[in-house]
Amino acid sequence: MVISGASGSGKSLLLRAIVDLDRHQGEVLLDNISSLSMRASKWRQRVAYLPAESQWWHDVVVEHFPVIPSDNDLSMMGFDGTIMDASVHILSSGERQRLALLRMLLNKPDVLLLDEPTASLDPKNTRLVEALILSYCQENNAAVLWVSHDPEQVSRISGQRYCLDNG
Repeated sequence: MVISGASGSGKSLLLRAIVDLDRHQGEVLLDNISSLSMRASKWRQRVAYLPAESQWWHDVVVEHFPVIPSDNDLSMMGFDGTIMDASVHILSSGERQRLALLRMLLNKPDVLLLDEPTASLDPKNTRLVEALILSYCQENNAAVLWVSHDPEQVSRISGQRYCLDNG
């Protein structure tokens, strides 16, 4: 499902509320289980959020991964194994975003909340990430809520589309 809308309309706020990072008055259920009935860490393992700009707090890429990705996982994202030893500071925003997506997918979440995950990517890597996400969802029976401003991308990836207007 894709959510679009003008800047400031509440798209990111909605995703952050679903993952329970921002206060909200609603109730979010996954498999008929309320987010309020489980620890936040467990909820965020099942419902994963990828912000438009991923966060990096260590100097080296490998320090951000609790499990080392396989060569196949890295290759699917357009990397080889040497990327794991790279300094985060030399990576482009697109490389950081693809690695953040990989880090998220390795946790095998049931729901992906994606806030413009391809905004910093070139067309080739945008298509690679789109295919990877759609494949992940099909193989893992996962749901995706994808925020995008790109009308062509929306046409390529969405089964359902919603437009937020003034929250």
